[in-house]
Amino acid sequence: MGTGMSGGKSVIIRLEIRTDRIHFGQVASAVAVTGGDIVAIDVIHTGRDSTIRDLTVMVVDNEHLDRVLEALKSLEGIRVVNVSDRTFLLHLGGKIEIAPKTPIQNRDDLSRVYTPDVARVCMAIREDPGKAFTLTIKRNTVAVVSDGTAVLGLGNIGPYAAMPVMEGKAMLFKQFAGVDAFPICLDTQDTEEIIRHVKAIAPAFGGINLEDIASPRCFEIEKRLREELDIPVFHDDQHGTAVVLYAGLINALKVVGKELGSVKVVVCGVGAAGVACSKILMAAGVGEIIGVDREGILTADKEYAQPMWRWYAENSNPRRISGGLEEAVEGADVFIGLSAGGLLKRHNVQRMARDPIVFAMANPTPEITPEEAEDIVGVIATGRSDYPNQINNVLCFPGIFRGALDCRATEINEEMKLAAAEAIASVIRDEERNKLYIIPSVFNQEIVKTIRDRVVEAAIRSGVARRIPREFR
Repeated sequence: MGTGMSGGKSVIIRLEIRTDRIHFGQVASAVAVTGGDIVAIDVIHTGRDSTIRDLTVMVVDNEHLDRVLEALKSLEGIRVVNVSDRTFLLHLGGKIEIAPKTPIQNRDDLSRVYTPDVARVCMAIREDPGKAFTLTIKRNTVAVVSDGTAVLGLGNIGPYAAMPVMEGKAMLFKQFAGVDAFPICLDTQDTEEIIRHVKAIAPAFGGINLEDIASPRCFEIEKRLREELDIPVFHDDQHGTAVVLYAGLINALKVVGKELGSVKVVVCGVGAAGVACSKILMAAGVGEIIGVDREGILTADKEYAQPMWRWYAENSNPRRISGGLEEAVEGADVFIGLSAGGLLKRHNVQRMARDPIVFAMANPTPEITPEEAEDIVGVIATGRSDYPNQINNVLCFPGIFRGALDCRATEINEEMKLAAAEAIASVIRDEERNKLYIIPSVFNQEIVKTIRDRVVEAAIRSGVARRIPREFR
């Protein structure tokens, strides 16, 4: 029954079959003719004249699936009810849930968790609002907030479509760092409304993780919320990317034998992530940074309408180089791509300095693929999981928030971000480090604990910790 293909993916096709018009052998033949492989048949419902069955079919790719569906739909007496695969099944009903820590089994339990005894706890918090951190979920809960305007590589897909990504983020918080997180997708793209809504929900949360909010609005939203809230506000697309990039760069420079203070860095794509990456490298002491965007190299000799570009131009490119990407990468030690696929060419890399470091992080297509440049680079990294050296934010945000929550930090400042990057880099030992291994796996068991400890130390050192964990006293 079918072709016995290897590889591909399995999909579940639910069919309503009119048994008075067609028999199942015709259905199986139609699938087989297209090259599909039926690996399972489940009868969901059977009536007098019809039956509903789920066919699990192996297909090569989405185009192959379309051919299978066209063949089925062409049969008289067949209705395709639904098509799903393992990814869709995993998302049915959402991917997270809320569960009580203590079961309510009798009236006494009910009175203590709710009325009337809960009133004593409410009044204790009213008298001392700081007790919310010890007596409510605020102690360990982060809001993952998005407006759905810059989701992964999908762009402005809105709050409903953004929810699966935010749910996934909440899962990562919990699995990697034990942080409870809840997805909140706001049905507004107005900067002031977003700020107002986040401030209004802040009492319930110990931190705010801003996610997938388009540039340049994300800068103002994060800036204002950091100023107006007394809990950490962290835009992961900016600062998570920056932390992991800096961690990778620390190790990449060791591989090629260069010093941070003497390298020339080109940042291609001066959006939210590009600005944050540049800021963390400036704070770390990089010698020269040049930003390139659609209008070419940003330079203080030009005027820019966007405030962030004006700031960037005034604080980078000290030699005031002009031109485009071609001129920017001439003699550069490091290329950081946060732009679009295919922008960096092999001949550009050949014009860079000895043993160039290339971080081509555009997704899903890097600015240049490892296959095109691996023989002429010192180190290459991408944002993809199917190549070595993946720059992945999952390495960063769970541990940073774990540390910030444990010391009740009022903010996540530059010292804490630098500490997190250095912690990630330190997980790779000297004897392990090489051009194909500058960044650890997200599943490395040491990462969250190492980041957490160094972030807490940095928070205490910089004066933003409101609680000193016992082991740091």
